[in-house]
Amino acid sequence: MANLHFELVTPEKLVRSDDVFMVVVPGTEGDFGVLANHAPVMATIRDADLVIYASEGAAPETISVQGGFAEVNEHGLTVLAEAVS
Repeated sequence: MANLHFELVTPEKLVRSDDVFMVVVPGTEGDFGVLANHAPVMATIRDADLVIYASEGAAPETISVQGGFAEVNEHGLTVLAEAVS
């Protein structure tokens, strides 16, 4: 199975750049999961946790994000967050 390229960026720095299995994004209209080869989409995100699965069946890792946007394109998933904690 192909991996998803995931980047988490704030105005200050690149927080993370990895190939992962799946990321669950806290969209303002509901959470959505992104796997490799996901259809292109842009969404605003709400203050909540990103849930990252490094591999299929792996324990999830969470990163709290505050506001921003998520973009899925042919290169993967980029989350542009106002802040992370």
